[in-house]
Amino acid sequence: MSDAIELLSALVAFPTLSRQSNLALIDFAESYLAGYGITSRRVYSADGERANLYATIGPGDRGGICLSGHSDVVPAQGQPWHSDPFVLTRRDERLYGRGSADMKGYLACVLAMVPRFIQATRAADARPVHIAISYDEEIGCVGVRGLLAQLARDQARPTGCIIGEPTLMRLATAHKGKSAWRCKVQGQAAHSSQNHLGVNAIDYAAELVLFLRNQGRLWRHDDNDARYDPPWSTVQVGTIHGGSAVNVVPDSCEFDFEIRPLPHTHHHLLASRLDDFARGLLPEMRQVAGGADIRLEQQSEYPGLRDDGSLDDLKRHCAGALGQASFDSLAFGTEAGLFQLAGIPTVVCGPGSITQAHQADEYVTVEQLELCQAFLGKVVGC
Repeated sequence: MSDAIELLSALVAFPTLSRQSNLALIDFAESYLAGYGITSRRVYSADGERANLYATIGPGDRGGICLSGHSDVVPAQGQPWHSDPFVLTRRDERLYGRGSADMKGYLACVLAMVPRFIQATRAADARPVHIAISYDEEIGCVGVRGLLAQLARDQARPTGCIIGEPTLMRLATAHKGKSAWRCKVQGQAAHSSQNHLGVNAIDYAAELVLFLRNQGRLWRHDDNDARYDPPWSTVQVGTIHGGSAVNVVPDSCEFDFEIRPLPHTHHHLLASRLDDFARGLLPEMRQVAGGADIRLEQQSEYPGLRDDGSLDDLKRHCAGALGQASFDSLAFGTEAGLFQLAGIPTVVCGPGSITQAHQADEYVTVEQLELCQAFLGKVVGC
């Protein structure tokens, strides 16, 4: 456990914010693995500033279990932290730091277990252990896609994967997907005393936001699935920007929204319904300004994780290691759905709580790290 905490301290110290370089952390992990004679490979982002890391412990001619986690974290700026978010701070049995729960605690446990993984994979008939560290998960599971494209060409890709997102060490076998969108409204400026000569972009954006809000209300009463919390599909407007002064009719406004639909629903089609609604507003706008417009641009998308027959063997194996008889479903998304689409059965299980993630004073407990290491040992057989 002391090794895991020491590794977590090192990982937290790397401010690996999404869209920023994670190469210092990748250098650290690669060097750590090399110290045990383990070769790693990198799959870089298009600009070369970020990279996935992938390593195999044991025989390389067959597939084994993959232990996967992302390296990026969300910003801490502006949050009321009681200690430096990039310095791991222990208070009683809690370890505070940005990413401690989401999800560097899991990565620290995986790396701390490497010596035991080496011992467990030395037998002639042993299955290997694969370690994957991705980038830019927090902005739409961006980085892992390049790694999965390479694994699809490997002779021996993983036979199963455990994504270590924080689940309080409960095994999760399903989660919602997500799509994120930006809506741009172009109006026409005018003096506020003659607002009939302008097209107020904020007014029309407000109609579009209200359309989304009303749809979200309706979803609370249909297609509920008690396995999820909340048990309905959700839509949220997260940012909105527009206008320059109170006495100027705003000529532009844009807002970002996300959709998290339940599996097996058509709620992911909400963006196209919003587009239809927007087209109904355009004639009125263009009576005043011929160049008025409303445009939707997709920012990101990733699939949900489906609890289907492909997961049965992996579920049984992991449930046995945990002593867990039932399976959880998650309202938040992970890279698991992308692994599943790549033909790799995947489940989610990791230390810490999603309630602590993205918050000030994010923490993981020592007990959760202990449970994680015990689980990994049983899964691998060491």
